[in-house]
Amino acid sequence: MFDRAWLIMSLSELGRFAEAARYEAEAIRLAESTRHVFTIGWAYFAASMLHFLKGDWAKARSLVEHWIAMLRTANAAIQLPRAVAASAWALAQIGEASEALNRVREAEQLLEREAAKGIVGHQIWAYGAVSRACLLLGRLEEARRLGDRAVESSRRQPGFTAHALRLLGDIETHPDQFDAESGAAHYREALSLARLHKMRPVVAHCHLGLGKLYHRIGETERARENFTTATQMYRDMEMGFWLDQGEKEMAEFGYVEPRISSASKLSTSGGVRP
Repeated sequence: MFDRAWLIMSLSELGRFAEAARYEAEAIRLAESTRHVFTIGWAYFAASMLHFLKGDWAKARSLVEHWIAMLRTANAAIQLPRAVAASAWALAQIGEASEALNRVREAEQLLEREAAKGIVGHQIWAYGAVSRACLLLGRLEEARRLGDRAVESSRRQPGFTAHALRLLGDIETHPDQFDAESGAAHYREALSLARLHKMRPVVAHCHLGLGKLYHRIGETERARENFTTATQMYRDMEMGFWLDQGEKEMAEFGYVEPRISSASKLSTSGGVRP
């Protein structure tokens, strides 16, 4: 099961989602046959990462809620901070703001308890997820504080660092607190790490973020180049939700003519606009 879980997560980080999906059901089946909570939780974590990274928010939420219910039933706390944080992100992404905020608060409390006990494993993912939820909810100061914690926790794990730096880039370029210099620096650092480790989804996200940033400061040619790169990468990886977002941005800013939603052509679920 653990072999398959790592394959799911690694292939997903590379943008090879169809290959990752081949192992999803098998990992869960093998894990559930053990009746061992920690093992089952790992399978659901890996499976949910596939859908978080691809942008299939409804499927990610379904897996995470099943994971949380199992942990609560078994009174197993060790994976709960990660699961609750992931739930906050999924709920915020699909627009369930009130419940998402409840999960943000619960996740923070759980993470604080773990930190007080000296437990730090997998906090990077949890801090990143809860920060992303806060950003989607418009709670920018909280998003920055939690995003900083994600970066601090990830220094020995460059893959997670790439995710955390891209998150800070998104926070710094939010319309309500736009900081072009800081945002660009975070995106470029994340892009460098993501390219080094072949993390194509993160590379595409950084190009999308840079496209919006350059448009905002009037560098239209650089904006067009980054938008084009991002949308082509999303198309190649069949990341339908994100392709739709990129094409909408390009149409809104006048770089292409409006098109029929790509999300209607690829198998994805909806969500609020990031």
